[in-house]
Amino acid sequence: MNPDTYLVTDAGLSAGRSTVEIVEAAIEGGIDAVQLREKGRSARERYELGQDLRDLTREAGVPLIVNDRLDLAAAVDADGVHLGDDDLPISVAREQLGADAVIGRSVSTVDAAEDAAAAGADYFGVGAVYSTSSKDTDPEQSEIGLDRVRAIDEAVDVPFVGIGGITPENAADVVAAGADGVAVISAITAADDPAAATRTLNDAVKQGRVEA
Repeated sequence: MNPDTYLVTDAGLSAGRSTVEIVEAAIEGGIDAVQLREKGRSARERYELGQDLRDLTREAGVPLIVNDRLDLAAAVDADGVHLGDDDLPISVAREQLGADAVIGRSVSTVDAAEDAAAAGADYFGVGAVYSTSSKDTDPEQSEIGLDRVRAIDEAVDVPFVGIGGITPENAADVVAAGADGVAVISAITAADDPAAATRTLNDAVKQGRVEA
């Protein structure tokens, strides 16, 4: 998986709109991947939402990834799972979900990227590149900046998206520094027009490739 734009869902930032509405709009705008996050919801709620998103994304040909939970990814027949430092190892995810599953890993350092690459991650979420209020991060994982993005790009041959504080205004810089695409929450979910915001981010990614 090598997306230009990757949406991470969070109903709490969607200005009263449903996650299904946001994903529908993002698909209309050309989103390349969707991650079911929704950390504030129960497992049952996420399962029911995941079923709805699975139908939407499958029809659109867009990969659906589940944050953290292998059981939920399997239950909704998602395309894969995205793992963090406190989640199960990549090897366990591979064993449980199979060889064809897409397994992503959050990394913030070169060492972590090299370890995840050796373990067989299919892609990385690298960040937080900039300051973000969407997730609490350790100091080492906060505002890592473009130099770290460049270092990770030089160290590993695994596709990755920059995440954390990504906006249409800085997305091109992140891609020019070596990211293959960008992952966002609020830049799409909080936008007045999520479809237009997705298109703007896609344009920024393309511009970043020109500048690289």
